[in-house]
Amino acid sequence: MRTLAITNHKGGSAKTTTAVNLAAAFGELGLRVLVMDLDPQGSASAWLGVPRDDRSASDALFGRAALHVLARPTTAPGVDLVPASPGLVAADRRQETEIALGIIRAVERTPPRWDLLIVDCPPSQGYLAIAPLAVCHEVLVPVESHVLALAGLSSVIATMERVSQRLNPQLTLSAILACRVNRTTHSREVVELLRRRHGHLVLTATVRENIRLAEAPSFQLPITRYAPDSTGAADHRTVAAELLRDRTTRTAERERDSLGRLFDLARHGPGWLTSRRGRD
Repeated sequence: MRTLAITNHKGGSAKTTTAVNLAAAFGELGLRVLVMDLDPQGSASAWLGVPRDDRSASDALFGRAALHVLARPTTAPGVDLVPASPGLVAADRRQETEIALGIIRAVERTPPRWDLLIVDCPPSQGYLAIAPLAVCHEVLVPVESHVLALAGLSSVIATMERVSQRLNPQLTLSAILACRVNRTTHSREVVELLRRRHGHLVLTATVRENIRLAEAPSFQLPITRYAPDSTGAADHRTVAAELLRDRTTRTAERERDSLGRLFDLARHGPGWLTSRRGRD
């Protein structure tokens, strides 16, 4: 199962928009997709029409239920979702470690019922955002076409480097996606800057500013169903196709040392990843 974490430490970066609509676009292509909503606000869950009930991601992370048992059908064909809950917010450091370890165990024990797991990470540098990087193989970073958004990208890349060195050598930055692109000179210059700095990591496809994308959550439908002929739907379909095409050119992934990563995280806690390099 392909595992893709969608993350950005900056809020308002179109992270959930990307997770929801990219999952729907993959579903249209015939892939079976599981979305794991790790944002306590539950925006992806609400968008895809999955109500909050007594069973949520918290049950998997605390070992009360397997992840595949918690999966719920969504309004996007081919897409299931494990809903978020406010219980994902830890009360203390010990609970943070328990939840972080639970994320790793839950993902690694999920049967190959789906082709792709997409994790919608919260916009933070905390344990909920870091733990998925310890188990996922790939990261997609959506970036607004605004100069202030570039700082969030730098923070994600720095965190990924630490996780890759200490916990998950399989972790790769799969792609950077320019979002909310419009016709202004500023927007165009930011996209050009991204391409100069990060080269082939920046997808050729971009997601243009589109009012239909803002409207879709109110109807609990992905853009591919709410406005299938809109530019927002076309852009996410293009992104999905490009990610699949790039995937076919990659070499096979090496087997991960899961036991070692779990031991390190249990011993140090998730906070150690945010410490400066060389302080261990």
